[in-house]
Amino acid sequence: MSKIDNKIKFVSINISLITISDTRTLDDDTSGDLLNERIENFGHKILIRKIIKDDVTEIKKTLTEIANNDLIDVIITTGGTGLTGRDSTPDVVESISDKIISGFGELFRQLSYSKIGTSTIQSRAIGAIIQGKYIFSLPGSTSACKDAWDDILQFQLDVRHKPCNFIELIPRLNEK
Repeated sequence: MSKIDNKIKFVSINISLITISDTRTLDDDTSGDLLNERIENFGHKILIRKIIKDDVTEIKKTLTEIANNDLIDVIITTGGTGLTGRDSTPDVVESISDKIISGFGELFRQLSYSKIGTSTIQSRAIGAIIQGKYIFSLPGSTSACKDAWDDILQFQLDVRHKPCNFIELIPRLNEK
């Protein structure tokens, strides 16, 4: 399982948290609130938090702008990963990504299967690298966001996690 090497100093990173929804506001964004609280309590910083519509053009513009922000290390989105006509987050991420982190979506669905059974196939959660930034797109469900953070991201976004983690690779993401 997950092993933390406490001899290594924790490294705080800067995260952008984006909720993608046609109906949510900052007053009722329970998934965004849960992620915000967990991320900050863990020791990372939320530098950008916003809610945008589930619109291909707006998602692409927002993610591209954030990926160009030198202060941001990781982008986490919640919402827009389902199967309905307006769920377009994974499609946009794929279209602008340099690499897909296939294992993220696979592991998320494996963990989710133990909780919601075959309904997990309706999730298109995705991980990728866009312009040297990690992006993780999670479902809009508060429970799904909790599972993704508690069971995957808090470990992979911790430089102390062994045998390897995403943080130690940040300086090398733009290698050619």
